[in-house]
Amino acid sequence: MEEPHNTGTAADIRNIAIIAHVDHGKTTLVDAMLHQTNVFHNNQQVEKCVLDSNDLERERGITILAKNTGIVYQDITINIVDTPGHADFGGEVERVVNMVDGVILLVDAVEGPMPQTRFVLRQALQRGLKVIVVVNKVDRPASRPTDVVDATFDLFIDLGADDDQADFPIVYTIALEGKSGLEAGDLETDLRPLFELIINYLPAPKVDPDGVSQLLVTTLEYSDFVGKIAVGRLNSGSLSTGQQILLLKANGESKLAKIAQVFIFRNLKREAQDEVHAGNIVAVSGVETVGIGDTLADPNDPHPLPPIKVAEPTVRMTFGVNDSPFSGRGGKYLTSRQILERLQRELESNVSLRVEETNNTNEFMVAGRGELHLAILIETMRRELYEFSVSKPEVIYRQTTQGIYEPVEHVLIEISSDYLGMVSELVSDRQGRFLDLRYNEDNMVFAEYYVPTRGMLGFRQPFLTTTRGTGVFHALFHDYQPLAGEISSREFGSLVALETGLVKAYALEHLRQQGTYFVQPGDEVYSGQVVGQNVRYEDLVLNVCKAKNLTGHRATPKSIAASLSPPRIFSLDDAIEHLDFDELLEVTPTSLRIRKKDLNHDRRRKEAKKRKTPDLE
Repeated sequence: MEEPHNTGTAADIRNIAIIAHVDHGKTTLVDAMLHQTNVFHNNQQVEKCVLDSNDLERERGITILAKNTGIVYQDITINIVDTPGHADFGGEVERVVNMVDGVILLVDAVEGPMPQTRFVLRQALQRGLKVIVVVNKVDRPASRPTDVVDATFDLFIDLGADDDQADFPIVYTIALEGKSGLEAGDLETDLRPLFELIINYLPAPKVDPDGVSQLLVTTLEYSDFVGKIAVGRLNSGSLSTGQQILLLKANGESKLAKIAQVFIFRNLKREAQDEVHAGNIVAVSGVETVGIGDTLADPNDPHPLPPIKVAEPTVRMTFGVNDSPFSGRGGKYLTSRQILERLQRELESNVSLRVEETNNTNEFMVAGRGELHLAILIETMRRELYEFSVSKPEVIYRQTTQGIYEPVEHVLIEISSDYLGMVSELVSDRQGRFLDLRYNEDNMVFAEYYVPTRGMLGFRQPFLTTTRGTGVFHALFHDYQPLAGEISSREFGSLVALETGLVKAYALEHLRQQGTYFVQPGDEVYSGQVVGQNVRYEDLVLNVCKAKNLTGHRATPKSIAASLSPPRIFSLDDAIEHLDFDELLEVTPTSLRIRKKDLNHDRRRKEAKKRKTPDLE
């Protein structure tokens, strides 16, 4: 595919991405940059993390969707793209790297570069981008900026940075207070040192201003007023409102279209323009059939740009119609057609996702970059009033001439040294391979491992139990490697409701020794619903709806209920992790229920017996 002849630069533009690990202060830094370029009035009340526009992003404290904004500093337009810090949203990261000419790598002054920082930085270095390293939170008591800079340099070398890239400039910041400086102990009261490095060190975009129009679509946005909006960097030429262009699809097809409106990004909004010029990150409306990876080109001299390469998914699960007895009680969109249409719509902007129809017309196979990637989609659909069921996640293997390969993750674990032995055993049981270990002054341990992705499925709960809720881990896709040894499945069974009805306090009191319950007196359950976790490995069907026979004993249901342990309440992530191979998670806007795929007790019992009986043939 042909690319334009770059004949100059757009000297008044800088296109940059801010990339960092989750919680290292990326969005906070963007907020400070917006404030200091007078995006907000002095008396304006502004939510923290203004770029986290998605409700889920605000709740989880992570960036999921890459977003664009533009500021002007000393007559230079700085287009900023805020990128995801989690590898599960790597599809977003890979697209963003195609739009920018330089990167701000933000690292925490205590934690230093982390596994997910590796992933994003590798993408930037492979494209030859220059990097400014920002060491944030230098005011923290345990701040160790010199060590962090050394670790960042080692990471650059490890990832194959050239000499120019490895000689990176450093800015020290307290993003929350909007302070920065070239020395950790000598910060100015604003971000001027950072702004000046952006202008003087990061390159202006190379463009062909007199060439033919050429824009690679890297992101799609939607507006209730103008419909689908294509976003990308204009590599050459110009685009104007009402201009006719040729849409070159990633699959080789082409179609004439007319631009309804062109926009640039200013502050936190899209600003309509009559014409936009090469070098800018722009938005275009009116091209309804456009998709990510397509090129908008001049009809008289069309040149497609190389499509974006995105890594393939590593985890999959089924999305299907909710056929439980309680189907239709909580959701608005229930049918297989509605679910499939929603999944297909997601494919337009979620480039890391794959959706396949199965032999079952009510079930679809959905593959993504990790558990979190799929969980975010599930939660988003749930909030849009969809009702459906999902299966236990499973990894995607690759069959090669050398045998079966499986995805492996680079895992960083942060724990108190008191738990190191138990956590090491937990990781070892999941075929983890030790990489590195370091201690800090607070008796905390940072351990690194390579662990098969299938070993990380269901890892969170036992890890938190082992560390009494104090441990933190981060996992990043590393590579496909030969299939490791066996990894044991979960070490408990399910407590399954015998019949449909209301849960009775009397029944739970008499069954309390069987395990931990997910329901409480008064809850409505159905036959085949998982109502608890068995203390033993096997499943146990029990009657949680059994009422007390009339006797002279005067204990009231209220007094019995008060003596019971509170039920375990699942978050969506917890519920997905808890699933067994023969279970589904029923997802509605108002509830989450775990159930058996087959609600019939007799059929399940026969299947379980078959699995236990050895094949004598």
